[in-house]
Amino acid sequence: MTVSDPIADMLTRIRNAVMAKHEYVLVPASRIKLSIARILKEEGFINDYEVVRGKPHRVIKIHLKYTDHNQPVISGLERVSKPGLRVYVGRKEIPRVYGGLGIAILSTSKGVKTGHQAWRQGIGGELLCYVW
Repeated sequence: MTVSDPIADMLTRIRNAVMAKHEYVLVPASRIKLSIARILKEEGFINDYEVVRGKPHRVIKIHLKYTDHNQPVISGLERVSKPGLRVYVGRKEIPRVYGGLGIAILSTSKGVKTGHQAWRQGIGGELLCYVW
């Protein structure tokens, strides 16, 4: 079965795995999903990720991160731009998530970036999701 929104599927898989306190989650691989996983690792929301060669397709194995008290570091994921309603923002319209505690992930002409990185470079783009 094909998925109409692969990024929303990735976020839902991560959200479900975090709620079930899983150690890792497997997500079908694509370049944009790898970029999102890279950003999540750089920002400290996940421990690590790796590309695993599966039989029919490659998958991304995302190792989830928890605090000392077994609380997940990711407390929320929200898809913003959807296939039926794309959301684009300019440099001055990039939102701050939870007053800077969370991040906005954007797809820009220079690659997938956090809202802060895009703001510093003076570029806007498609607002993919919020993570906090």
